[in-house]
Amino acid sequence: MKATEFEFRHRSILNLIHFWIAFQLHSVDHMNVVWAFVHWNNPRGDFTARVAFGSAALLLGLAATVRTWAAAYPRSEVVHDTALHTETLVADGPYRHVRNPLYLGTFLMSVGLGFLASRSGLVVLAVGAAIRILRLIGREEAELEKQQGERFREFCRRVPRIFLSFRPRIPAAGLKPQWGQAFRGEAFMWGFFLTMVGFTITLQDRVAEMLAGATLVLWFFDRAVERSGGV
Repeated sequence: MKATEFEFRHRSILNLIHFWIAFQLHSVDHMNVVWAFVHWNNPRGDFTARVAFGSAALLLGLAATVRTWAAAYPRSEVVHDTALHTETLVADGPYRHVRNPLYLGTFLMSVGLGFLASRSGLVVLAVGAAIRILRLIGREEAELEKQQGERFREFCRRVPRIFLSFRPRIPAAGLKPQWGQAFRGEAFMWGFFLTMVGFTITLQDRVAEMLAGATLVLWFFDRAVERSGGV
């Protein structure tokens, strides 16, 4: 199951479209997934809702942490570039624990933000993200195997594809993380984390809309800077 060239090149825009479709399902499924659960089981429910949304915030914090950790090793323009980069097999940092930490972070983000969606929206986000990510991974790993051969196959045998191993599976390669470019490149992930924190505290849709809107503006600005060759 491999992504097409079109899917890979336009993966960021397709990701946005996926999220837009999922949240548009509010128009046919009006009940937020958390409020539906709270109303069925605890009519007094602000505390229970905050626990649920707080759990989603922790999930988004984990997603941002994993992606930032991963982005600190390859340069951010390699992480976000529209072309495949297979010249070097990165095997340090989180890549010692999971082969695709960036995609793991993306999946966790999709599920975490899904708590703000409707019941059907959460399903579309989680299932759609899993399918897209597996297709993208299939394409990238096929190219890496073609370029790296047995070296990459040995890496695959040792390191799990998408489920994080708590202990490192290979020795450290000695690469130095570049935290500045990592936090800049993944700032939008931390923006989504703050969006969920703000909503957990206030339970106000307007707060989530403002913070998520600011995060999307940041994301578009960062991508524009990258395409113009800025730093």
